[in-house]
Amino acid sequence: MNDTVVNELVALLTLERLEDNLFRGQSRDIGTKYVFGGQVLGQALSAAQQTVEDGRSVHSIHAYFLRAGDINAPIVFDVDRARDGHSFSVRRVTAIQHGQPILVFASSFQKSEPGLEHQFNMPEVPMPEDVEPTVAPSAEVMATLPAKMQRWLSRMGPFEMRPIYPRDEVKPPKRPPYQQVWFRLTGHVSDDPQLHQALLAYASDFYLLGTTTFPHGISYYQPNVQMASLDHAMWFHRPFRVDDWLLYSLDSPTAENARGLARGLIYTRDGRLVASVAQEGLIRVLPEGEQAH
Repeated sequence: MNDTVVNELVALLTLERLEDNLFRGQSRDIGTKYVFGGQVLGQALSAAQQTVEDGRSVHSIHAYFLRAGDINAPIVFDVDRARDGHSFSVRRVTAIQHGQPILVFASSFQKSEPGLEHQFNMPEVPMPEDVEPTVAPSAEVMATLPAKMQRWLSRMGPFEMRPIYPRDEVKPPKRPPYQQVWFRLTGHVSDDPQLHQALLAYASDFYLLGTTTFPHGISYYQPNVQMASLDHAMWFHRPFRVDDWLLYSLDSPTAENARGLARGLIYTRDGRLVASVAQEGLIRVLPEGEQAH
């Protein structure tokens, strides 16, 4: 259990209400160069959720990352109550820092109702208990990395990650663009489904863009590799808990024109498909000796 960092994450997603449709959230330095994209996604969803009533639950989010977020500054979330229909509600959210939008976000909420059901089966993979936890690089390798990267790799984050087939991110081999990762929150949180949805939005930004690098033998850890999320889409299908094990099954069908596309399906350990994710991101490999900013 790692209740301190879990409580910090829950607090990060619990926004301060400034006006009926205006909220403020803080940022947290987790070792990335800029604000982690999943943080802004989770906070934007949290802002939208606070303006929706009648028990409607989010079923989809769509977002564009416009600018890199400043870790040292708060973020203001401006919610537009675009529509409240008989069954669906739509919210548009703009995340703002230093007077400029850093994210535009749309989400749709629906009243629960019966309907047709089917899903893809979960891949056949070892259960999380049979997969080794992620291990930080050795002290010798750590010493060769930038300070922020060292903090990212050595931190005890709020999520435990167990890749089925881990790869060396410092010296990555070339591999097909597929991976599966078990993950869960390291401590228990309340039963509030809206909180679990915001937490899953946060976690959904892990591993996606990295999957697009597999066939090319590169990684975000290399100083001449520049990577950034451009957009993010997510669909919520069935109830889940983020403090129970979930399987993230990822693939990348294509990369071109300095962009890579990644997709993910998220399953409970008993095989229920609970969410689908898609993301396109920027991937630039600079000439040797140049460093990404």
